[in-house]
Amino acid sequence: MKTETRTKTAWIIAALLAIAAAAAWQFLGRENDDGSFVSGNGRIEATEVDVAAKAAGRVQDILVNEGDFVTADAVIAHMDMKSVEAQLAQARAEVANARSARETALAQVAQRKADVAMAEAVLVQRRSELDIARKTSARSQALRADRAISEQVADDNVARVRNAEANINVAHAQIAAAQAGVKAADAQVEQADAAIEAAAAVVTRLETELADGVLKAPRSGRVQYRVVQPGEVIGSGGKVVSLVDVGDVYMTFFLPEMAAGRVALGTEARIVLDAAQHYVIPANISYVASVAQFTPKTVETQSERQKMVFRVKARIDPELLAKYPEHVKTGLPGVAHVRLDDTKPWPDTLQTRLP
Repeated sequence: MKTETRTKTAWIIAALLAIAAAAAWQFLGRENDDGSFVSGNGRIEATEVDVAAKAAGRVQDILVNEGDFVTADAVIAHMDMKSVEAQLAQARAEVANARSARETALAQVAQRKADVAMAEAVLVQRRSELDIARKTSARSQALRADRAISEQVADDNVARVRNAEANINVAHAQIAAAQAGVKAADAQVEQADAAIEAAAAVVTRLETELADGVLKAPRSGRVQYRVVQPGEVIGSGGKVVSLVDVGDVYMTFFLPEMAAGRVALGTEARIVLDAAQHYVIPANISYVASVAQFTPKTVETQSERQKMVFRVKARIDPELLAKYPEHVKTGLPGVAHVRLDDTKPWPDTLQTRLP
């Protein structure tokens, strides 16, 4: 019985000591925590970019594998564009045909202008003939009055005047016809120009579609995964490869309302990953949500207001990321520490330590 009593007494003393130690630690921790720092749990994230096909089609080949680093504008994959290539060849032939039609139309314009010049020359000739015929007829009438010539000769000269006048009218009609021919030829030239522009527009469109068949990386990054494999048919906007921009990496975490209200954009932060706690990564606050992620039904008491948390992003410097691209891994959990008071130095445990 005495042994059992001593054992119970020892357990009671040990429990009291543990409670006292926990209370002392909590008290001391509160004394040391002056509100200059705040922390939150989060995960490493990065901007994801999808390389997708603009139009539906079959994937011809994919030139990258998961984990590969690619630079901006690097060729990622090719779409099967044989049908577009055939259409492009046809469109280029139509452009050549339209240009040939334009040259023919220009030749027609030159010919019709020559016809106009010839008709105008004929008109001058007919006017000269009319002038001579009128003078001859006038002399014939004077001679007939003196009975120097016969009535038949005088009548013949009058008929020549009428014929010359008719020939002038014919020459005018020929000139009008030739001018109409010039306008028609000019219209053919304009039609040929329009056909050339239309065919050239089709060529440009098909060349653009052909260029869209070469899928390029919109920015530098690492291939996260291949969505499809060569030979598969995808729809318009279908994803082929997913990239992770290793130059835009951040940790998303949550802070209570009282702490989030004191965090300003650009505030210094430190990130410690669970998988590499011996490293401390510097960062800066780049985003603080304007709306709480969780709002209780009532916020009348301070304790209820503390339940409101805001999403915050701590972004790592891109220049720093450029030195360690192979170390960037998304999804890693960790803790983000934020310094709310710039006058307070970072503790030794949160001094920057990099690989």
